[in-house]
Amino acid sequence: MPADDKMALYKSGITRFAQQDFPGALEDFSAALALDPEFGDVHQAVAHVHEKLGDYDAAIAACRMAVQCNPDDFLVHTSLSIFYQRKGMIAEAEDEKALAAKLQQTSPGT
Repeated sequence: MPADDKMALYKSGITRFAQQDFPGALEDFSAALALDPEFGDVHQAVAHVHEKLGDYDAAIAACRMAVQCNPDDFLVHTSLSIFYQRKGMIAEAEDEKALAAKLQQTSPGT
């Protein structure tokens, strides 16, 4: 895989995530983000790796980056809501859940 192909790195990271190779997934995702720091889907994937590792602070931080990159993506807000909930940040979780629901209603194809 070319080290300068962000999509190949992203796909490799997804494969490694599915195989529960979380350190390997983070390696691929980090390389993809080095090529494109605004690759929101990768930030969201990083958040889910941290979730699997039980590091909700890192998951929230990565998910916030995904929100900055893709502010209208209801799935990103849904993920952030879940991470907040798992951290016991109920008010923040409810806010994100409401925003996700609003965005989903206005999202084409949903």
